[in-house]
Amino acid sequence: MAVDMRLPSFRKQISVSASRSSTDHNHLVVPGELITADTGFMRGHGTYLDDEKLTASVAGEVERVNKLICVRPLKTRFNGEVGDVIVGRITEVQQKRWKVETNSRLDSVLLLSSVNLPGGELRRRSAEDELAMRDYLQEGDLISAEVQSVFSDGALSLHTRSLKYGKLGQGVLVQVSPSLVKRQKSHFHNLPCGASIILGNNGFIWLYPTPSQLDEEAGGYYTSLEPVPLADREVISRLRNCLLALAAHKVLLYDTSVLYCYESSLSHQIKDILKPETMEDIVMETRQRLLEQEG
Repeated sequence: MAVDMRLPSFRKQISVSASRSSTDHNHLVVPGELITADTGFMRGHGTYLDDEKLTASVAGEVERVNKLICVRPLKTRFNGEVGDVIVGRITEVQQKRWKVETNSRLDSVLLLSSVNLPGGELRRRSAEDELAMRDYLQEGDLISAEVQSVFSDGALSLHTRSLKYGKLGQGVLVQVSPSLVKRQKSHFHNLPCGASIILGNNGFIWLYPTPSQLDEEAGGYYTSLEPVPLADREVISRLRNCLLALAAHKVLLYDTSVLYCYESSLSHQIKDILKPETMEDIVMETRQRLLEQEG
């Protein structure tokens, strides 16, 4: 009977702490911690006044915009903004709209008028299109979309009018905290390791084989059901474990950090990446490479 034993080993310590001046407002606070006693600042989200002193009401990162101070929570539901890229799951088909689960407080809405029809033609949506809504998207389907607007109650209105958005085919969904996904100009990346990734601002990350060509005739609703080669499945499995390792150690997720973590894990088997000692070694090496790149 095989037994998996873990023995203590010497681990080289790498310092990743960065110096921060006392005037830096981008730092972490806990509930009840004093942010500033200066009365010249305005109170934003996540703060309250206690004896004329600005105090944090949630655990998170202090953000300052001119005279406005707010605290962005480290662990919270997704608060979408216009232009955010999201990965979501269809939960309900309604009249002229789909309901989408996007890890936010309320279900998001994808209107029939906000999608590309197969063929890409631009025309008014007719009753026939409404009857065929379930042919485009049905319950359980995964989609990539962009936040078009935010309703007064905080619900998000989505659209998939660009060909880079639409129904997702074969791949793996990884769920992390939305605060760990770094905001960038592009959240769609074809990684050199042979797979592609969609980093949703809502904490839903989609890993899939890099497509050889884009079928523009389908208007973003073409999904390949061809068998995925074993080599691609192994790359996706390794990337998935790397994402979980980075998320467990609270490392920001973007294309460079994911790629560095993937390269650092190549000396280990895929199933060993999530072992505590191996995970720590891989993440420490990734952090060191990120610091060297920034420095």
